[in-house]
Amino acid sequence: MAVDTSQLTAAAVAQPQAFQASERYRYYVVWFLFLVYVFNFVDRQILTTLIEPIKNEFKLHDWQLGALSGLAFALFYTTFGIPVARWADKSNRVNIIALSLLLWSTATAVTAFARNFWQLFAARVVVGIGESGCSPPALSLISDYFEPKRRGKAVSIYAMGVYGGTFIGLMMGGVVAQLYGWRAAFLIVGLPGILLAIVLKLTIREPPRGFSEGGAHTVKEPPPMATVVRTLSAKSSFRHLAFAAGLHAFVSYGVSAFYNSYLIRSHGFTVAEAGVWLAFLVGFGGLLGTYVGGTYADKLTQRHGDSRYMLKVPAISNLISLPFAATAFALSHTPVVLICLFLYVCFGTMYLAPSISATYRLVTPRERALAVAVLFLVLNFIGIGIGPLLTGFISHTIGNNLLEAGVPAAQASADGLRYALCIIVFTFVWSTFHYYRAMRTLRQDELPA
Repeated sequence: MAVDTSQLTAAAVAQPQAFQASERYRYYVVWFLFLVYVFNFVDRQILTTLIEPIKNEFKLHDWQLGALSGLAFALFYTTFGIPVARWADKSNRVNIIALSLLLWSTATAVTAFARNFWQLFAARVVVGIGESGCSPPALSLISDYFEPKRRGKAVSIYAMGVYGGTFIGLMMGGVVAQLYGWRAAFLIVGLPGILLAIVLKLTIREPPRGFSEGGAHTVKEPPPMATVVRTLSAKSSFRHLAFAAGLHAFVSYGVSAFYNSYLIRSHGFTVAEAGVWLAFLVGFGGLLGTYVGGTYADKLTQRHGDSRYMLKVPAISNLISLPFAATAFALSHTPVVLICLFLYVCFGTMYLAPSISATYRLVTPRERALAVAVLFLVLNFIGIGIGPLLTGFISHTIGNNLLEAGVPAAQASADGLRYALCIIVFTFVWSTFHYYRAMRTLRQDELPA
């Protein structure tokens, strides 16, 4: 019987080479991506750390500070995230992350040479464009290295980069600015990202799609982008989940953009003192809360066989964090303020990993980068885009009213910010409502395992 060798050769070519990944390598990948995310947030955090000396040099208002730390970054971070995520669902995700890392690191270093508000604004826009290519492809990679039952923990390791980066940004930014000026700080945190991008490209491998679930990667092309967005938008659980996460981020980013300013204005800290204290409080509190949030959500989901626990964790942690947040910004007794700030950060950072893991349950492996980008579009537009800007606007408005009432300028500025922060944190109640609404339909909306 004749054998068509050309067909056999074609079949052999069509079969992808078997992809292997040891347990050690899987964790190397997720911890390396954690490191990339650390740099992502160092370059994002550094501006808020240095916001007071920048304000003094350029004579900026609080609403301009909010625009720099929020709108300038978020507008392009969120909009570019969608096409980049679509690219990641089709192409090599490792290459996309490496190129993005090069871009945002260079833009951060260039910020050191800004001479006015608009040059600062432009530099932050480019940072936002670069960083839009980080999380959607990185989280998609993680989902292909870790199966669903361990995915929440893996995502939480990656998400801890937010607070690893915050720690370094606050610590280095404050100390370097105190010693050498704020411009030197941008150079020091921006340049190492170039080396990291090279190491990433040389050591991280691109896995087949759906590798962790075994066989799902045989689907070669993702559905059209409009179809994915339309399908997600039609799911009630995703609509409420995205809005809940966005409202949570509204509080987180709106408040964190002014941490340094609050301690400097209301508690007499220097730039360096505020940076060091916040590095430990926010850095370690965030690392702890993020890890516990993802890991605990995994355990509860497995124990009860119910995916709704993915969303119950952030819903409850919201309500626990609220009184600590309100106390931290309402009191004038500094030691109590610092303790409450730490506890607020611990509980207030448990939302991100469970929210991402729940989103992955609603889509196929070829749609994950885009699904996360859509989630981040809502989360970051509300959180980064509106949070700092509105917080700064409220602070500016209240401060002006106090000034007109005869309050000294320094006290009016401090109290205006304090009242603004106290108002913003009560948005946690609204966020919790939408997490519970998402829980009602999550199980019927998720795809079969």
